[in-house]
Amino acid sequence: MTNSIDMALLAFDGMQILDITGPAAVFAAANDACGRLFYRVHILSAAGGPVQSNSAVSIFTVAIRDLPPHSVHTLLLVGGDESGLRQLAATPPVRTWVLATTAVAQRFGSVCSGALVLGNFGLLDGKRVTTHWNSGAALTQQNPAAKVDMSALYIEDGRVWTSAGVTTGIDMCLAMVERDLGSAVAHAVAQRLVLYARRPGYQSQFSPVLSAQARAGRPFSELVEWMKNNLTETLDVPELAARVAMSGRSFHRKFTNAIGETPGRFVETLRLDHSRHLLAAKLSLKEIAARTGFSTAAQFTKAFERRFGVTPGLFRELHR
Repeated sequence: MTNSIDMALLAFDGMQILDITGPAAVFAAANDACGRLFYRVHILSAAGGPVQSNSAVSIFTVAIRDLPPHSVHTLLLVGGDESGLRQLAATPPVRTWVLATTAVAQRFGSVCSGALVLGNFGLLDGKRVTTHWNSGAALTQQNPAAKVDMSALYIEDGRVWTSAGVTTGIDMCLAMVERDLGSAVAHAVAQRLVLYARRPGYQSQFSPVLSAQARAGRPFSELVEWMKNNLTETLDVPELAARVAMSGRSFHRKFTNAIGETPGRFVETLRLDHSRHLLAAKLSLKEIAARTGFSTAAQFTKAFERRFGVTPGLFRELHR
Protein backbone atom coordinates (compact mmCIF):
# COMPACT_ATOMS: atom_id res chain seq x y z
CA MET A 1 0.00 0.00 0.00
CA THR A 2 1.34 3.42 -0.94
CA ASN A 3 2.34 5.63 1.99
CA SER A 4 0.67 8.98 2.48
CA ILE A 5 2.07 12.01 0.68
CA ASP A 6 2.51 15.64 1.73
CA MET A 7 0.57 18.29 -0.17
CA ALA A 8 1.68 21.89 0.50
CA LEU A 9 -0.47 24.93 -0.27
CA LEU A 10 1.33 28.26 0.06
CA ALA A 11 -0.86 31.07 1.40
CA PHE A 12 -0.29 34.81 1.86
CA ASP A 13 -2.17 37.89 3.02
CA GLY A 14 -4.62 38.83 0.28
CA MET A 15 -4.97 35.31 -1.11
CA GLN A 16 -8.14 34.05 -2.78
CA ILE A 17 -9.66 31.78 -0.12
CA LEU A 18 -11.20 29.31 -2.60
CA ASP A 19 -7.76 28.71 -4.10
CA ILE A 20 -6.82 27.21 -0.72
CA THR A 21 -10.05 25.65 0.49
CA GLY A 22 -11.02 24.12 -2.88
CA PRO A 23 -7.89 21.95 -3.26
CA ALA A 24 -7.81 21.21 0.48
CA ALA A 25 -11.41 19.98 0.34
CA VAL A 26 -10.64 17.76 -2.66
CA PHE A 27 -7.72 16.07 -0.91
CA ALA A 28 -9.66 15.64 2.34
CA ALA A 29 -12.58 14.10 0.46
CA ALA A 30 -10.15 11.78 -1.34
CA ASN A 31 -8.93 10.53 2.04
CA ASP A 32 -12.52 9.76 3.02
CA ALA A 33 -13.23 8.09 -0.32
CA CYS A 34 -10.26 5.74 -0.12
CA GLY A 35 -10.70 5.11 3.60
CA ARG A 36 -7.24 6.17 4.73
CA LEU A 37 -4.97 9.16 5.16
CA PHE A 38 -3.37 9.29 1.73
CA TYR A 39 -3.00 13.07 1.52
CA ARG A 40 -1.48 15.07 4.37
CA VAL A 41 -2.42 18.68 3.58
CA HIS A 42 -0.22 21.49 4.90
CA ILE A 43 -1.34 25.12 4.67
CA LEU A 44 1.86 27.16 4.73
CA SER A 45 2.91 30.80 4.75
CA ALA A 46 6.18 32.68 5.03
CA ALA A 47 6.07 33.14 8.81
CA GLY A 48 3.15 30.96 9.89
CA GLY A 49 0.19 32.00 12.02
CA PRO A 50 -3.06 33.59 10.85
CA VAL A 51 -3.24 34.73 7.23
CA GLN A 52 -5.97 37.07 5.95
CA SER A 53 -7.65 36.29 2.65
CA ASN A 54 -9.11 38.94 0.34
CA SER A 55 -12.62 37.96 1.43
CA ALA A 56 -12.31 38.69 5.18
CA VAL A 57 -11.71 35.02 6.05
CA SER A 58 -8.52 34.16 7.91
CA ILE A 59 -6.87 30.75 8.13
CA PHE A 60 -4.13 29.43 10.39
CA THR A 61 -0.91 28.47 8.64
CA VAL A 62 2.37 26.74 9.39
CA ALA A 63 5.69 28.46 8.63
CA ILE A 64 7.52 27.18 5.55
CA ARG A 65 10.59 26.52 7.71
CA ASP A 66 8.63 23.80 9.52
CA LEU A 67 8.14 21.67 6.39
CA PRO A 68 11.42 20.48 4.82
CA PRO A 69 11.48 20.79 1.03
CA HIS A 70 12.45 17.14 0.57
CA SER A 71 9.26 15.97 2.29
CA VAL A 72 6.88 17.75 -0.12
CA HIS A 73 5.31 15.62 -2.82
CA THR A 74 3.15 18.39 -4.34
CA LEU A 75 3.43 22.17 -3.94
CA LEU A 76 0.72 24.56 -5.10
CA LEU A 77 0.95 28.36 -5.04
CA VAL A 78 -2.41 30.08 -4.88
CA GLY A 79 -3.65 33.33 -6.34
CA GLY A 80 -4.99 36.52 -4.86
CA ASP A 81 -4.49 40.25 -4.72
CA GLU A 82 -1.77 41.72 -6.92
CA SER A 83 -0.06 43.40 -3.96
CA GLY A 84 -0.03 40.15 -1.99
CA LEU A 85 1.47 38.25 -4.92
CA ARG A 86 4.19 40.88 -5.34
CA GLN A 87 5.07 40.75 -1.66
CA LEU A 88 5.17 36.95 -1.73
CA ALA A 89 7.50 36.93 -4.73
CA ALA A 90 9.75 39.55 -3.08
CA THR A 91 10.20 37.61 0.19
CA PRO A 92 13.67 35.98 0.06
CA PRO A 93 12.91 33.04 2.40
CA VAL A 94 9.86 32.18 0.29
CA ARG A 95 11.89 32.21 -2.90
CA THR A 96 14.59 30.06 -1.37
CA TRP A 97 12.12 27.54 0.04
CA VAL A 98 10.01 27.33 -3.14
CA LEU A 99 13.06 26.80 -5.35
CA ALA A 100 14.40 24.13 -3.02
CA THR A 101 11.02 22.41 -2.88
CA THR A 102 10.28 22.49 -6.61
CA ALA A 103 13.71 21.04 -7.29
CA VAL A 104 12.75 17.79 -5.53
CA ALA A 105 8.93 17.67 -5.52
CA GLN A 106 7.11 15.11 -7.66
CA ARG A 107 4.94 17.92 -8.98
CA PHE A 108 4.33 21.60 -8.38
CA GLY A 109 2.14 24.30 -9.78
CA SER A 110 -0.40 27.00 -9.17
CA VAL A 111 -4.03 27.85 -8.80
CA CYS A 112 -5.26 31.02 -10.52
CA SER A 113 -2.78 33.93 -10.48
CA GLY A 114 -0.30 31.99 -8.35
CA ALA A 115 1.35 31.25 -11.72
CA LEU A 116 2.75 34.79 -11.64
CA VAL A 117 4.91 33.90 -8.64
CA LEU A 118 6.11 30.68 -10.26
CA GLY A 119 7.04 32.71 -13.31
CA ASN A 120 8.82 35.29 -11.17
CA PHE A 121 10.93 32.47 -9.76
CA GLY A 122 11.83 31.26 -13.28
CA LEU A 123 9.92 27.99 -12.96
CA LEU A 124 7.75 28.25 -16.08
CA ASP A 125 10.36 28.60 -18.82
CA GLY A 126 9.65 26.26 -21.70
CA LYS A 127 6.42 25.07 -20.10
CA ARG A 128 2.86 25.22 -21.42
CA VAL A 129 0.85 26.91 -18.67
CA THR A 130 -2.39 28.73 -17.93
CA THR A 131 -3.75 31.16 -15.36
CA HIS A 132 -6.82 33.24 -14.63
CA TRP A 133 -7.97 35.11 -17.74
CA ASN A 134 -7.33 38.44 -16.01
CA SER A 135 -3.66 37.54 -15.44
CA GLY A 136 -2.92 36.06 -18.85
CA ALA A 137 -1.43 39.19 -20.40
CA ALA A 138 0.84 39.82 -17.41
CA LEU A 139 2.02 36.20 -17.32
CA THR A 140 2.77 36.28 -21.04
CA GLN A 141 4.66 39.57 -20.83
CA GLN A 142 6.69 38.58 -17.78
CA ASN A 143 7.51 35.08 -19.02
CA PRO A 144 8.35 35.18 -22.73
CA ALA A 145 9.95 31.72 -22.50
CA ALA A 146 6.68 30.17 -21.25
CA LYS A 147 3.85 29.02 -23.53
CA VAL A 148 0.79 30.67 -22.00
CA ASP A 149 -2.41 28.96 -23.14
CA MET A 150 -5.55 30.80 -22.06
CA SER A 151 -7.84 28.26 -23.73
CA ALA A 152 -7.57 25.67 -20.94
CA LEU A 153 -8.98 25.18 -17.45
CA TYR A 154 -5.81 23.47 -16.30
CA ILE A 155 -2.66 22.12 -17.88
CA GLU A 156 -0.18 19.42 -16.92
CA ASP A 157 3.25 19.81 -18.50
CA GLY A 158 5.68 17.38 -16.94
CA ARG A 159 5.89 18.14 -13.24
CA VAL A 160 4.23 21.53 -13.67
CA TRP A 161 0.46 21.81 -13.14
CA THR A 162 -1.28 25.16 -13.61
CA SER A 163 -4.95 26.09 -13.48
CA ALA A 164 -7.14 29.02 -14.43
CA GLY A 165 -9.30 30.97 -12.02
CA VAL A 166 -10.56 29.93 -8.61
CA THR A 167 -12.83 26.88 -9.00
CA THR A 168 -10.62 25.37 -11.71
CA GLY A 169 -8.22 24.51 -8.89
CA ILE A 170 -10.82 21.94 -7.87
CA ASP A 171 -10.85 20.46 -11.38
CA MET A 172 -7.06 20.29 -11.46
CA CYS A 173 -6.82 18.66 -8.04
CA LEU A 174 -9.47 16.12 -9.02
CA ALA A 175 -7.22 15.22 -11.96
CA MET A 176 -4.35 14.76 -9.48
CA VAL A 177 -6.53 12.49 -7.35
CA GLU A 178 -7.42 10.44 -10.43
CA ARG A 179 -3.73 10.13 -11.28
CA ASP A 180 -2.85 9.07 -7.72
CA LEU A 181 -5.83 6.94 -6.68
CA GLY A 182 -7.83 6.13 -9.81
CA SER A 183 -10.99 7.35 -11.48
CA ALA A 184 -13.36 5.68 -9.00
CA VAL A 185 -11.98 7.73 -6.11
CA ALA A 186 -12.01 10.93 -8.21
CA HIS A 187 -15.66 10.34 -9.13
CA ALA A 188 -16.50 9.68 -5.48
CA VAL A 189 -14.86 12.99 -4.52
CA ALA A 190 -16.82 14.84 -7.22
CA GLN A 191 -20.04 13.35 -5.89
CA ARG A 192 -19.13 14.16 -2.29
CA LEU A 193 -18.49 17.80 -3.22
CA VAL A 194 -21.76 17.88 -5.21
CA LEU A 195 -20.04 19.02 -8.38
CA TYR A 196 -22.32 19.37 -11.38
CA ALA A 197 -19.69 17.83 -13.65
CA ARG A 198 -16.01 17.02 -13.72
CA ARG A 199 -14.46 19.43 -16.20
CA PRO A 200 -11.54 18.29 -18.36
CA GLY A 201 -8.45 20.47 -18.60
CA TYR A 202 -8.92 21.21 -22.29
CA GLN A 203 -12.29 22.86 -21.69
CA SER A 204 -12.10 26.59 -22.34
CA GLN A 205 -12.26 29.09 -19.49
CA PHE A 206 -15.07 30.71 -21.47
CA SER A 207 -18.24 28.95 -22.56
CA PRO A 208 -18.98 30.02 -26.14
CA VAL A 209 -22.63 30.35 -25.15
CA LEU A 210 -21.94 32.58 -22.14
CA SER A 211 -19.38 34.63 -24.06
CA ALA A 212 -21.81 35.18 -26.91
CA GLN A 213 -24.68 36.03 -24.60
CA ALA A 214 -22.48 38.49 -22.71
CA ARG A 215 -21.70 40.32 -25.96
CA ALA A 216 -25.17 40.19 -27.48
CA GLY A 217 -28.39 41.74 -26.34
CA ARG A 218 -31.89 40.71 -27.25
CA PRO A 219 -32.96 38.98 -29.40
CA PHE A 220 -29.65 37.24 -30.01
CA SER A 221 -28.97 36.14 -26.42
CA GLU A 222 -32.20 34.13 -26.41
CA LEU A 223 -31.45 32.80 -29.90
CA VAL A 224 -28.00 31.58 -28.81
CA GLU A 225 -29.58 29.64 -25.94
CA TRP A 226 -32.05 28.04 -28.35
CA MET A 227 -29.25 27.16 -30.78
CA LYS A 228 -27.25 25.47 -28.00
CA ASN A 229 -30.24 23.25 -27.18
CA ASN A 230 -31.10 22.45 -30.79
CA LEU A 231 -27.81 21.59 -32.47
CA THR A 232 -29.38 18.89 -34.64
CA GLU A 233 -31.83 21.35 -36.21
CA THR A 234 -31.22 23.13 -39.53
CA LEU A 235 -29.34 26.16 -38.23
CA ASP A 236 -28.89 28.05 -41.46
CA VAL A 237 -29.40 31.79 -41.95
CA PRO A 238 -33.00 31.59 -43.27
CA GLU A 239 -34.10 29.45 -40.30
CA LEU A 240 -32.32 31.58 -37.68
CA ALA A 241 -33.42 34.86 -39.27
CA ALA A 242 -37.03 33.70 -39.25
CA ARG A 243 -36.84 32.95 -35.52
CA VAL A 244 -35.99 36.59 -34.79
CA ALA A 245 -38.23 38.04 -37.50
CA MET A 246 -35.45 39.52 -39.65
CA SER A 247 -34.51 39.33 -43.28
CA GLY A 248 -31.58 37.04 -44.05
CA ARG A 249 -29.24 39.88 -45.01
CA SER A 250 -30.10 42.00 -41.97
CA PHE A 251 -29.79 39.01 -39.63
CA HIS A 252 -26.37 38.01 -40.96
CA ARG A 253 -25.01 41.52 -40.51
CA LYS A 254 -26.50 42.16 -37.07
CA PHE A 255 -25.66 38.70 -35.72
CA THR A 256 -22.05 38.95 -36.85
CA ASN A 257 -21.68 42.39 -35.28
CA ALA A 258 -23.27 41.25 -32.00
CA ILE A 259 -21.60 37.84 -31.59
CA GLY A 260 -18.25 38.42 -33.28
CA GLU A 261 -18.64 35.41 -35.60
CA THR A 262 -20.75 34.81 -38.67
CA PRO A 263 -23.84 32.65 -38.07
CA GLY A 264 -22.27 29.69 -39.87
CA ARG A 265 -19.01 29.94 -37.93
CA PHE A 266 -20.82 30.26 -34.61
CA VAL A 267 -23.02 27.23 -35.30
CA GLU A 268 -19.86 25.23 -35.96
CA THR A 269 -18.33 26.61 -32.75
CA LEU A 270 -21.30 25.38 -30.71
CA ARG A 271 -21.31 21.97 -32.37
CA LEU A 272 -17.58 21.41 -31.98
CA ASP A 273 -17.60 22.61 -28.38
CA HIS A 274 -20.27 20.05 -27.53
CA SER A 275 -18.45 17.35 -29.50
CA ARG A 276 -15.41 17.68 -27.23
CA HIS A 277 -17.55 16.66 -24.27
CA LEU A 278 -19.07 13.74 -26.18
CA LEU A 279 -15.60 12.50 -27.14
CA ALA A 280 -15.00 11.78 -23.45
CA ALA A 281 -17.79 9.20 -23.62
CA LYS A 282 -17.52 5.94 -25.50
CA LEU A 283 -19.50 7.09 -28.50
CA SER A 284 -18.67 6.42 -32.13
CA LEU A 285 -17.77 9.37 -34.34
CA LYS A 286 -20.93 8.65 -36.32
CA GLU A 287 -23.06 9.00 -33.19
CA ILE A 288 -21.25 12.16 -32.09
CA ALA A 289 -21.76 13.67 -35.54
CA ALA A 290 -25.47 12.87 -35.37
CA ARG A 291 -25.84 14.37 -31.88
CA THR A 292 -24.08 17.59 -32.81
CA GLY A 293 -25.75 18.27 -36.14
CA PHE A 294 -23.07 17.16 -38.62
CA SER A 295 -24.43 15.21 -41.56
CA THR A 296 -21.69 12.57 -41.53
CA ALA A 297 -18.75 11.44 -39.39
CA ALA A 298 -16.45 12.54 -42.21
CA GLN A 299 -17.88 16.08 -42.17
CA PHE A 300 -17.50 16.20 -38.39
CA THR A 301 -13.91 14.94 -38.54
CA LYS A 302 -12.96 17.48 -41.20
CA ALA A 303 -14.44 20.39 -39.23
CA PHE A 304 -12.87 19.22 -35.96
CA GLU A 305 -9.40 18.82 -37.47
CA ARG A 306 -9.62 22.19 -39.22
CA ARG A 307 -10.56 23.93 -35.95
CA PHE A 308 -8.35 22.11 -33.42
CA GLY A 309 -5.48 20.78 -35.50
CA VAL A 310 -6.00 17.13 -34.51
CA THR A 311 -8.46 14.42 -35.48
CA PRO A 312 -11.29 13.58 -33.06
CA GLY A 313 -9.73 10.16 -32.52
CA LEU A 314 -6.36 11.60 -31.54
CA PHE A 315 -8.05 14.21 -29.36
CA ARG A 316 -9.90 11.47 -27.47
CA GLU A 317 -6.69 9.50 -27.04
CA LEU A 318 -4.79 12.52 -25.72
CA HIS A 319 -7.50 13.42 -23.21
CA ARG A 320 -8.59 10.02 -21.95
